[in-house]
Amino acid sequence: MAPYRNQRAAALPARLSRSWLLTSAADPSVFPAALASEADSVVFDIEDAIPAEGKDQARQNVVEAFEAGASAWVRINDITTPYWEQDLAALSRVGHLRGIMLAKTEHPDHITKTAMMAPAGTPVVALIESAVGIMNANDIARAPGVFRLAFGVGDFRRDTGVSADPLALAFARSSLVVASRVGELPGPIDGPTLGASEEGLAEACAVTQSMGMTGKLCLDPQQTDGINRHLAPSEQEITWARELITQHDSGHVVGDGSYLPRLARARKVSELAQTYGLWNR
Repeated sequence: MAPYRNQRAAALPARLSRSWLLTSAADPSVFPAALASEADSVVFDIEDAIPAEGKDQARQNVVEAFEAGASAWVRINDITTPYWEQDLAALSRVGHLRGIMLAKTEHPDHITKTAMMAPAGTPVVALIESAVGIMNANDIARAPGVFRLAFGVGDFRRDTGVSADPLALAFARSSLVVASRVGELPGPIDGPTLGASEEGLAEACAVTQSMGMTGKLCLDPQQTDGINRHLAPSEQEITWARELITQHDSGHVVGDGSYLPRLARARKVSELAQTYGLWNR
């Protein structure tokens, strides 16, 4: 296995990760392609993608991948299953673990208990996939050990019966965005868009961005580059930010009430564009 991520993704802080690639741990032969993809964060999946009879082997596949030098996140089984403790016990013995994504998070103690059983300092992404989880999002976002919130769209829709229409999912997405701000977390990670064309993925990412979410799950390595582009500052935003910052640095200050918020936004765009390698293009 090629053990190293591409240099850009390897250097990117996970708080700024846009594309989160879920990769089934059932077949370790797919790991190298995932790790060589444009994904900001790769997540080995030993939860949804694995039937009960395959859990032990999938877990072992992940351990062996880490022992071979891979560096990734791992989506583990939820705390109500017997696999949760087994997953954490196995991960406590590996190196290069970037973090844990906890499936079906519904209460803050799910995060706290997971963080306590994981290696010290391991970041935990709370994957929220139910109505209960959405209603408890503010408390989950303030739980010790939580790193970011993520939206499990498919399971949430099954739990509530809502459609895939962005309007039907707007309350849930907004709840995660507000909770992330309350908990002083990075922006939340949106759910995947399955089987989308390039145009469909662009439309889905536009919804993600408009709701205030800053990352997106995916299952297809081919979607990672598109997600990265669509969730980064656009060329138009970068040009606007560069012009405003240049004017400010040259002493040209517009003294109305909108100036300081616009300058703060321009500096944020500049920071993101530089981090993503876009500022000097």
